[in-house]
Amino acid sequence: MKLSRRGFLGAAGGTGLALTLANCGLETSPAQSAELLKSEAPLPEAFKVPLPIPPVKKPLRTQAGIDYYRVVQQKASLEILPGLKTEILGYDGLLPGPTFDVRSGRTTVVEQVNHLDVPTAVHLHGGHTPAASDGWPLDLLMPNGEHHEHAGHGGMGGGDVATGSRKYTYPNTQRAATLWYHDHRMDYTAPQVYRGLFGLHLIRDAEEDALPLPGGDREIPLVLADRAFAADGSFLYPAATDGPGVEAKYMEGVIGDVMLVNGAPWPVLEVDAARYRFRILNASNARRFELALDSGPARFVQIGSDGGLLGAPVEHKTLVVAPAERFDVVVDFSAYQPGTEVTLLNKLDSGRAGQVMRFKVMRRAGDDSNVPAKLSSYAAVPEPSGLIHREWRFRRGSANGHQGWTINGKAFDPQKMQASVKLDQYEVWSFVTDVHHPVHVHLAPFQVLRRGGGKPGPYDAGWKDTVDIRPAEVVDVLVRFTAHKGKYLIHCHNLEHEDMAMMAAFETV
Repeated sequence: MKLSRRGFLGAAGGTGLALTLANCGLETSPAQSAELLKSEAPLPEAFKVPLPIPPVKKPLRTQAGIDYYRVVQQKASLEILPGLKTEILGYDGLLPGPTFDVRSGRTTVVEQVNHLDVPTAVHLHGGHTPAASDGWPLDLLMPNGEHHEHAGHGGMGGGDVATGSRKYTYPNTQRAATLWYHDHRMDYTAPQVYRGLFGLHLIRDAEEDALPLPGGDREIPLVLADRAFAADGSFLYPAATDGPGVEAKYMEGVIGDVMLVNGAPWPVLEVDAARYRFRILNASNARRFELALDSGPARFVQIGSDGGLLGAPVEHKTLVVAPAERFDVVVDFSAYQPGTEVTLLNKLDSGRAGQVMRFKVMRRAGDDSNVPAKLSSYAAVPEPSGLIHREWRFRRGSANGHQGWTINGKAFDPQKMQASVKLDQYEVWSFVTDVHHPVHVHLAPFQVLRRGGGKPGPYDAGWKDTVDIRPAEVVDVLVRFTAHKGKYLIHCHNLEHEDMAMMAAFETV
């Protein structure tokens, strides 16, 4: 596959996304490896729209301890900007998709039905998932047609193509954690996630249940995403038809000028003067956030990371969140007087892009929650000696005469495994970068051992599946794969980088 045909620039014909370059401002933010798209539609007034909460998906049936669900991938016309309609691609026609709230060790089977006009592939990000249900980018679900059962994982480099619907099996054999699911179609992940194909998948367990953390209406997801909009309300996104040179301009990544939280622009959430638990997901294609509260004593008390609870809470004044990372935090609003407004800022940008949402403290209220000094039996795994060490170099490069993004000097080739990894043994993997790359490993979480030759960074605690790696940096992680044999992926979660071939396959044996 040639790099010049990577999906985010070929998306106009497949999804209807397009960008008129003459009508947008092209800028680069120093905190981002991406280019800014400016909306043609007027930006709405901030902090007027209530924060929506994605609905929890209910199973169709439960049989022999397995919960069965059905999700329809379909287009929908939503009012994201006031007075305008935006066509999305959504799981159940929602933005974000419905939230799965499941129990550790209890199998979930999700039948995904494709009523779109493009192929899809669903990946449970952070899931300890059999290869046949992991969302290999060539295991395509074609639109419409008659249902047939999942027929296996196909040849080593090929794909298992289904038409109409496909069943994905998630054993959920892992700790309580905030996972998410999203499209993973070969070459087209970026435009299809941009248009709405993403949602949350929460796993709970007895260890977490026993903690006196905020819950119920005081446990709230915050799914962050940035987008740009055309004058008619449709999404703006670069396409190959926009003229010569567009590919090179946007290969760094795409960021927009409208901040969405749970699908709403700059929303407001009314809160009690009490503790709240926020499950933060950065679902942006390329944008990094540095989150901060603009006033008062409140801090982010981190209780969990990508792979679940930390051993002990960690307090942060700000949170740097790269694409695909999750931070599980508690914020205490009890020191604020009713009527106080607290704005969630993005310190990596200014102006409207420097604001995310607002909290409005409404009333005094009882609160029997707290954050205990010990959260989990989680403990850092010491680095054993004599381990296999692998290096993964994430760099801009060329392949087949075309510029793109590479891992170890190679563009993604689904026919070739860059590593063969034995199950149940630890390895040290080193991620080496040229610019910002959020690196994601499928199947297994990892622990950060070193950053830049020193200690892990302030946001590296816990079990991770995505790590934010800064320009010209080396991050060493300890990883161990268990249970599932097959082919999996390591890639950059700047989705434009991923679609421009920054992905590598490995097999577990």
